[in-house]
Amino acid sequence: MIPQQIILRPILTEKSAELEADNNQYTFEVHRAANKIEIGKAIEIVFGVRVDKVRTMVVRGELRRVGRFTGKTRQWKKAIVTLHPGDSIDFYGED
Repeated sequence: MIPQQIILRPILTEKSAELEADNNQYTFEVHRAANKIEIGKAIEIVFGVRVDKVRTMVVRGELRRVGRFTGKTRQWKKAIVTLHPGDSIDFYGED
């Protein structure tokens, strides 16, 4: 897989913003078949930063209900990437 297929989107929530500010960690939705090594290399290539650590987890789908109909949301893989001190990723185009 090429790096653009591995990294699907960044997760921009309040919790991820706290991780970014406190621990220099960034959260991404990644391809389900990607492993930690592939994810780390993809982040380094796409954003031009040095990756220290990658943690992954599979987020299970939740049961949802709309009226009398029930369904399930999709499963996806989340990666929390710790960057080398001094490196950062600018999602908002401020720098």
